[in-house]
Amino acid sequence: MSVLLKPGADDLELIGYYLGKILLGLGLLQLIPVIIALFAREWNSATAFVIGASLCLIVGAVSDAKLATRRPLTWAHGMVIVALAWLIGPLFAAVPMYLSGRFSHPLAALFEGMSALTTTGMSVIHDLDHTPISEDLYRHLLQFAGGQGIVIVVLSLFAAGGARIATLYVSEARDERILPNFIRTARFIFLVAGTFMALGTLALFIALWAVGFSPTRAIYHAINLFFSSFDTGGFSVMQSSIIYYHSFSVEIIVMLLMIAGTLSFGLHFALWNRNPREVLRHLEARTLAVTSTLFFLGVTYGLLRAGTYDSTDALVRKGLFTLVSAASSSGHQVNVGETYLTDWGVLAPAAIVGAMAIGGMASSTAGGIKAIRIGIAFKTLVHDIRRVLLPESALVVSSYHAGRRQILRADTSRAATSVLLLFAFTHLFGAVVGLLYGDYDITQTLFESVSVGSNIGISIGVVSPDMPHGLMATYTAMMWLGRLEYVAVFALLGYLFSLARGRAAT
Repeated sequence: MSVLLKPGADDLELIGYYLGKILLGLGLLQLIPVIIALFAREWNSATAFVIGASLCLIVGAVSDAKLATRRPLTWAHGMVIVALAWLIGPLFAAVPMYLSGRFSHPLAALFEGMSALTTTGMSVIHDLDHTPISEDLYRHLLQFAGGQGIVIVVLSLFAAGGARIATLYVSEARDERILPNFIRTARFIFLVAGTFMALGTLALFIALWAVGFSPTRAIYHAINLFFSSFDTGGFSVMQSSIIYYHSFSVEIIVMLLMIAGTLSFGLHFALWNRNPREVLRHLEARTLAVTSTLFFLGVTYGLLRAGTYDSTDALVRKGLFTLVSAASSSGHQVNVGETYLTDWGVLAPAAIVGAMAIGGMASSTAGGIKAIRIGIAFKTLVHDIRRVLLPESALVVSSYHAGRRQILRADTSRAATSVLLLFAFTHLFGAVVGLLYGDYDITQTLFESVSVGSNIGISIGVVSPDMPHGLMATYTAMMWLGRLEYVAVFALLGYLFSLARGRAAT
């Protein structure tokens, strides 16, 4: 039996040093809306952002000066730093939000900050349609930072040694080392995001201008739509989400950006290097293609049977768009939330819930259980059936392709199944908490719980500025758990336990 010793002062200093780096990065990000607010003469917003940025920069600078160290990170340090970063980041990000006066309670501002950074896209802001430009842009910038990974964003800015970054990169639920050096990997991620930003924003600008937007409004909406689509965040400039635009061209571009966002950066690297065969061979790509096809058939049949839509145009613009939004974890909506409950029947919403639960690919901006775990679980089932059917003396070896040919091992299968079950338990827990308030039925609470816990953002109407604080706190914790995929959270809990007890058996 191994023992996890009580962390010492030097361990806590190391953790504090890297958390300070995170706050420095967040402070610099908050300076962007300060500039926008000054140009737009949004003085109250500018004041809120100056206070928020100053707080982040002061705490980060003090941490950097007092706790600077060259001590190498262990895996335990990396897990704890990432888990705390995804708690502290939303907390500090919420400061200017709360000071803006558009949130009824500090918890609501924290919910919004967590939703933004985890790219969930659920919102509890008051009067979104009249939100100042700087504040709206800030919410979307947080999605961009969270979509790439706030630790990756900061370390790309402050580039420490690649060996130290490796633990943080993997701890942040990213397991693909695209390039030999982790700094180069992080910068490749930004290269991909920057390329899509240029192309996507231009395409959206043209589409919006074509439907009557002024050039200024078109570029503003295009930039925010890109952030919320490629980074699968789902925040909207307007309360009505994508419905507001009434444009098939905008919907098509947004769908393409959502699909690009749900691809792992490893597959982006393969496509970047003109190797499309890698996409066709990859277990996760195959799994997502099969599950999405099945779910689309379920959505289409369900909508036709319920008589909701009967034209190809409506099935694509409503059914397919919603499915892509769910599978990519973007959360953009082309339907009013209540229609899933009142007009869609039973089968179509069930298919959407299934797509939300699975989510997109690992090492992408998408959330959910991830297609790779579903693929591994299916491979494990097939492997076990083969073992039963073949003679006892037969050696059964199963493999799958994920970057390279890999042998299906027991620990891999166990890890995939464990996370799958943890997601399922969290979804059920969130649904039960919603039921306890007595204002919602199981269809509403389960739909919303899966959407929140998988960082999707499609709402059936439960999430609102007036939702119960207990449910809001539960959903905030679920977004945090879903983004970190539990491992880093368990590491933090173990670290805290060992800190309190002195040592803990593992």
